[in-house]
Amino acid sequence: MEPRTLAHVLADATSPEPAVVADAGAVTISYRDLDDQVERLAETLRRTDLRPGAAVALVLPNGIEFLVLLLALARAELVAAPLNPAYSAQELRALIVELEAGAVVAGSDAVVREAVAETAIPIWTASISASGVVDLAGVRASAPGGLDAPDADAVAIYLHTSGTEGRPKVVPLTHANVLISAQNIAAHYALTAADRSLAVLPFFHGHGLIGVALSTLASGGAVIVSPRFSASRFWASFHEHRATWYSAVPTIHQILLERADANGAPHMGARFIRSCSAALAPVVLAALERRFGTPVIEAYGITEAGHQVASNPLPPHERKAGTVGPGVGAEIAIVDPGGRHRPRGTSGEVIVRGPAVMHAYRDNRTADAAAFIGGWFRTGDIGALDEDGYLTVSGRMKEMINRGGEKIAPLAIDNVLLAHPAVAEAAAFGVPDPKYGEVVEAVVVLKRDAEVEELRAFCRERLAEFEVPTMIRIVSAIPRNAMGKVERRALATLYPLTS
Repeated sequence: MEPRTLAHVLADATSPEPAVVADAGAVTISYRDLDDQVERLAETLRRTDLRPGAAVALVLPNGIEFLVLLLALARAELVAAPLNPAYSAQELRALIVELEAGAVVAGSDAVVREAVAETAIPIWTASISASGVVDLAGVRASAPGGLDAPDADAVAIYLHTSGTEGRPKVVPLTHANVLISAQNIAAHYALTAADRSLAVLPFFHGHGLIGVALSTLASGGAVIVSPRFSASRFWASFHEHRATWYSAVPTIHQILLERADANGAPHMGARFIRSCSAALAPVVLAALERRFGTPVIEAYGITEAGHQVASNPLPPHERKAGTVGPGVGAEIAIVDPGGRHRPRGTSGEVIVRGPAVMHAYRDNRTADAAAFIGGWFRTGDIGALDEDGYLTVSGRMKEMINRGGEKIAPLAIDNVLLAHPAVAEAAAFGVPDPKYGEVVEAVVVLKRDAEVEELRAFCRERLAEFEVPTMIRIVSAIPRNAMGKVERRALATLYPLTS
């Protein structure tokens, strides 16, 4: 039988070639080293009193330690639950308790210790030597040893949804879900041992973890990691470590584009650039390709499907700007509000199914009942498939603006505002209105001077009158979550129409 667990994610566990490279400190571990460390630590973890399937919270920044310990936990039949290390002690405590974590893996972080101070949950302290050897302190390993092969259908990782529509839900991904997704991504982008990815996104979300790190390890290439994204150091790291691609959210792409000349960015060199987790405006995609001389591949992913669902292909296959491409290892369909499938070219809710899609949320039957329909997962996104099966996503169902019965997609307004030469960032949203129910408002971040009426006139030339923002506010920053997604719900609260 074909291997289907994270114990088999490494392309070649005996290879002496680099697997993970630490951008800071010049530490590199090979595939052979990585596999040896995972097996050694998994043996120790299996000798604790935690039973298979127990959750272990992983509160670490990106680094060699993170990847080694995540794989070791999964190999030991435990469930790795990555959490954002930037959370407050109160936020961490709530999530750790909700997960019923049997332990917490962290560095020497006082916030984590505060988070579990009033519980009996042990903290295992992660460290790494100058030669790249990862260790865990505080582990009480007294039970009999011995490693069994994990079950492909056992949960390997708990990830959290982005939480843009309320409290994040816990997504259990099985060994098979994660491995299949990583392998699909590697195959779709033709990743090989010659490729090196520069990881700029946090590993506590599927984009950074599965879309970049695990897909790279599944290809035999090297993943270059640093604790956090640094725009000023990005291109120096890219060149120094001979990276061939990177994947990021639109916010990061825009930052790199705006600072490209100041930071000495090359005009070519990457094999491709990938964008996912939020919509990339067509004007930004075109500017990225012009400046960096490489194809920009827009993809679509959701946590519940092990990250990637669809992606445009690499050249010479057709890339369609404004779309996120056809399904990759997943089936995609469009349904009406009653769940009936709609024909190609018509808009509706995007639903998906496939071997990387989760079976259910963790302990959330209410969410499950709303999320599944006839074996398909309801994404909550509005989109359409063209005649070639390429998907266009126009926004979230819950973010659609209903102005007097007219349904307006905020993303369409964002894209128009971003086409104005003075606008660096834009976000449209709905606010309550006594006459129309809702009206459109927008906020923008400028890169040069512009008047609000100039921006509204620009919109009026390109949008229907009912789509033109009633008010446009110039702000210094637009609130986004950890993955760069606009917090439109927060905008409606921050900027009510009457303020």
